[in-house]
Amino acid sequence: MKEDILQKARRVFEIEISQIKRLMDSLDDSFVRAVEILLSCEGKVITTGVGKSGHIARKIASTLSSTGTPAHFLHPSEALHGDLGVIDKKDVLLAISNSGESKEVLDLLPYVKLLGVPLIAITNRRDSTLAKHADVHIFLNVEKEACPLHLAPTSSSTASLVLGDALAMVLLELRGFTEKDFALRHPAGSLGRKLKLVRDLYHTGEELPVVEEDTPMPQVVLEITSKGFGATAVVNKEGKLVGIITDGDLRRFINRGGDLSRSTAKDAMTRNPKVAYPDELAAQALSRMESYKITVLIVVDQENRPIGIIHMHDILRAGIV
Repeated sequence: MKEDILQKARRVFEIEISQIKRLMDSLDDSFVRAVEILLSCEGKVITTGVGKSGHIARKIASTLSSTGTPAHFLHPSEALHGDLGVIDKKDVLLAISNSGESKEVLDLLPYVKLLGVPLIAITNRRDSTLAKHADVHIFLNVEKEACPLHLAPTSSSTASLVLGDALAMVLLELRGFTEKDFALRHPAGSLGRKLKLVRDLYHTGEELPVVEEDTPMPQVVLEITSKGFGATAVVNKEGKLVGIITDGDLRRFINRGGDLSRSTAKDAMTRNPKVAYPDELAAQALSRMESYKITVLIVVDQENRPIGIIHMHDILRAGIV
């Protein structure tokens, strides 16, 4: 019984994998033209479909939106009852229908053509009505559903989803979409926490401990103590970072015979300290701290001027890891 169940499950995997390979092997210039249209779209991508195709269209819109291509799912039935106004002349319509004959989707065609909106169709029939009226038709090339009754959309819906992912990921790369861009679109939840930037967590303004390199050491100790980070940035006359003094630097300075009453910051500082940048991921800053066994980083601007400080505890409290 157990092996029979697992065998049936494996059969579904095998069939769907084989159909995705068929789609992959059949990709041609129509996919390229679709990417070019989507890339040049000055508005948003409107996805549509009914039934299982509608669920896939909704997911594709979500993936596009989160990876740099503004998109919106439009239910074709709702469109014909007022929601059609969401489509603008600058938009692109991406319609999904396995048969290419879904009445609700076909009913949109006159209005789409009237607006002059480019239509990209994804179907499993080259001779379907939707395929014939599309500016670009991408053929799914699925010959077998994983459903043993050959009724439920399985391989075809999976192929549509993978095709949508391929469109989104190609567009992501062509747009030069980065981790930082992704973070801006996912501010909430565990994903958003992991993608927080240094600028979201660092301390700046009056909280930033900073002294000039000729500051007497008693004042340096006071700055470190009063700000509570166990460290202070050291800058030159131009305000550029030249070093850092930590609690550990103070201990090492004293151990080697340093006289706090007669020394200045430049005598005890560690030169060329490791730094962080406001627009990098906090996770990258944490990785740097762990690599060099340090607990704080001075945050600098493009001219190497200190603008903040970030502590390992700031990152850990934010739930980055």
